Amino acid sequence: MELDELRNEWQQMSIELDKQKILTDKLIIDMTQEKYNNKLKSISIPETIGTLVCFAAAIYIFANFDTLDTWYLQVSGLFTALFCIVLPMLSLRSIFGMQKINISTNNYKQSLEKFAKSKKQFVWIQKVSFYLSFILVIVSLPVSAKFMNGKDLFLESKVWLWYVPFGFAFLYFFSKWVFKHYKRTTDSAEDLLKELDIS
Repeated sequence: MELDELRNEWQQMSIELDKQKILTDKLIIDMTQEKYNNKLKSISIPETIGTLVCFAAAIYIFANFDTLDTWYLQVSGLFTALFCIVLPMLSLRSIFGMQKINISTNNYKQSLEKFAKSKKQFVWIQKVSFYLSFILVIVSLPVSAKFMNGKDLFLESKVWLWYVPFGFAFLYFFSKWVFKHYKRTTDSAEDLLKELDIS
């Protein structure tokens, strides 16, 4: 009789320990998901704000396109507007791809694979944006000058002598700083996923 009671108590304890382990695992996964989402917010929030600013600039360019009265100003305006629409959208899409990863519904391997794919796309878009930004520095100034004071900067050489070197230097250092922050954040998010290796 005592042996049966002991066996029943042992089985009951085992069941309770299993339940406790399931609850602990779920708690760990939920906490990791929250940390993961918070890390990616430090990328998605500035990118979203930047996208809204870019969309506003593109809308302004299209609304005042008739002000650009030469073919080269129109090409510059079109490039600037398209840059302000396409690349921010692609960037946000890749960030949302990383944010959509649900750790609790995917296993460890699936989460890492989805993250790696989205991260690779995000890094590629950032690199493309970096190189195209050098063209944007050149074409956006004449468009801005035409809108603000009606001048055609393609006909004025003095501005280009200081603007292009300064614009390129600023863009280079600012882009490197942003890219380093983004890389550190995505690496940190990936490390959180790797810590869940329970397979």
